[in-house]
Order: sequence, then C-alpha cells, then structure tokens
Amino acid sequence: MVLYEKREMFNSISVKVGILFSKFGLTPNQWTMLSLLPAIAAFYLLFQQQFLVAAAFFIVAGFLDFVDGSVARVTGRVSRFGAYLDTVVDRYIEFLVILGLFFVPAPAVISINYNVWILVYLFGAMMTTYAKAAAREKELVEKEIKGGLLERAERISLLFMAIIAAQFSLQYLSMLIAVLAVATNLTALQRIMIARKSAKK
Repeated sequence: MVLYEKREMFNSISVKVGILFSKFGLTPNQWTMLSLLPAIAAFYLLFQQQFLVAAAFFIVAGFLDFVDGSVARVTGRVSRFGAYLDTVVDRYIEFLVILGLFFVPAPAVISINYNVWILVYLFGAMMTTYAKAAAREKELVEKEIKGGLLERAERISLLFMAIIAAQFSLQYLSMLIAVLAVATNLTALQRIMIARKSAKK
C-alpha cells in the first residue's frame, strides 16, 4: 500500500472515530484530559507487576489521544491550545508509565542497574522533546525539527513492547529499556546537530 493510500485510510478512520465520539458531548480538551485516567491505572498496574493489563490501559490512553484530535477535526474545534495541551498530556502519560516501570525489580544490563537505565531513558525522552522545542524558541529553525532515530510513535511502541515482554521475562524488560535509553539520547543528539546546522544558514 502506497503512502497516499495509507494516509487516506488513516484520515477515513479518524473521521469515523471523530463522528462516533463527538456524540458523547465531550470537548477535544476533555478527551485529552480523560486519557490521563488509563495512564494512572497503567502506573498502578505496573507497580503491581500486572504487565498485560497495564499494557491494555496504555493502549486505551493512546487511543484516547487519537480520539481528541479526531473529535477536534470533525467538530471544527482544532485550536493551538488544544494541540499544546495534547503535547503536554502526552509527556505526562509517558512519565506515568516510566514511573511505574521504575518500581519493577528488573535485573541489571551490562552491569548497569536497571533503575539507572530508566533514568537515562527518561532523560533522553525529555531531551528529544526539548531539543525540538528549544530550537524553535531560540529561532534556530523555522519549522519543528523532526526525524532522528526514534520519533515519539516508535518510542512509545518500543515502550509498549517492553511492558509486554516483562510478562515473560524481566530480563527482556531491562534489555528493551536499555535500548530505549541509548536510542532516545542518540535521537536528542541528532536533533541538536540538526539545529546546529540550521543555525549556520
């Protein structure tokens, strides 16, 4: 399937979802805030090491993140603040999941404590976003920096895979978190280099 066809299919699904969920009467921003609830549940379930159920709630949070944008487009309520709020809540959701994983007693990877890998991953995820935002704030670039080793969609997909893997082996969880820790920080560095090149123009 070509990229155009995929985009058309995605837009069609988005419209159908927007029409369906707009009937509930909630605003797009309310849907955005609602996505925090399954994320909080995912945090608690990770703390309890109920990984498969936690993964299910993580999916629900991600789906509600899709719903808010779909409802906004269908109802004509797309706004800059809505986009801003969506981005901020995305960070909270990811943090809640990472925080839940922090309390899992997973083993070390290459003699580095699991919790250290979690913190390095958290820092890398934060810097990936900040490197993009700071480049715009300091007027180094005209458009948002995109690209790099891991975009948010890939990062969240790997995080989801890590939660599923934890159900079978905490060693798998540790390894995937270590991969995320390295990859997110490399992505941040890539975006810093893009900003540096843009600043020369």
